Amino acid sequence: MTVRGKAPAKLNLTLSVSPGGGGYHEIDSFVCSIDIADAVVVSSRRDDNVNIVMHGLGSESIEYEDNNAVKAALLFQKTFDTRGVDITVYKNIPMGAGLGGSSADAASVLKCMQKLYKSGTDDEVKALADSLGSDTGYMTAGGFARITGRGEKVERLDIRKRTLDFLLLLPKKGVCTRDAYRLSDLYEKAPDKTQEAIQAVMDGDLEALGACMYNDLTRAAVYLNPDVGLAKEQLESFAPLGVCMTGSGSAVAALFENDMFCEWAKSRYRGKYSCVRTKTIPGKPAEQEE
Repeated sequence: MTVRGKAPAKLNLTLSVSPGGGGYHEIDSFVCSIDIADAVVVSSRRDDNVNIVMHGLGSESIEYEDNNAVKAALLFQKTFDTRGVDITVYKNIPMGAGLGGSSADAASVLKCMQKLYKSGTDDEVKALADSLGSDTGYMTAGGFARITGRGEKVERLDIRKRTLDFLLLLPKKGVCTRDAYRLSDLYEKAPDKTQEAIQAVMDGDLEALGACMYNDLTRAAVYLNPDVGLAKEQLESFAPLGVCMTGSGSAVAALFENDMFCEWAKSRYRGKYSCVRTKTIPGKPAEQEE
């Protein structure tokens, strides 16, 4: 039997970071799913092997032991004593961009295996996802949400009727997440505007949302990869409602009033970075059984 899943990328519209205990950081972030997604196919096996094939965007070079989708499958197998799986991932989410691609793949594999082997509750699957990465638990359902703590505390937000339009710039070089968090402690943090941003979307006030968009990791990311700063400047030249880096970078997103303004900006962009239009999508990506 085979289950197919979509693994949507995410954007951090706000990201407040503060030092936590044990070398970890506490975050407060308003996140959303966007219509850039990997396709994940998971098939059951009669033995205990876990195999994976990656396609696209250089993902073929990811080592088996470092692949989050593999880690997710092995963890599910161990926890629920299931057989193995064959996994195929078709990459559309740029890697090393702060868009959560590896977390999305891991979350999708967990949800596919839950359906495939009829094992585990949603809460149990989310707990497994939380152990794999700070935003992986959120990725098991996606959509608009507020994530706090180390990323494991997820407050789903009912904003299904609101669609936001963004233009992304994608520098080729990524940013080391660990270094970005470590260096961010050296910089003064901005006031946390996460609640204000959420209320702005609830109220349909896109200008207010744009004014709230920020990311405490930006200055550290710019130090590590100056392309982040240049991409941000280039997007700001189009006078969007707001601009911010997502995750630890290196992707930068600009919020526009609608897709027409996004297309206008994209058609006039002459810079060196990959330029992509995207918009928000609802949560709970579906899996289809074959």
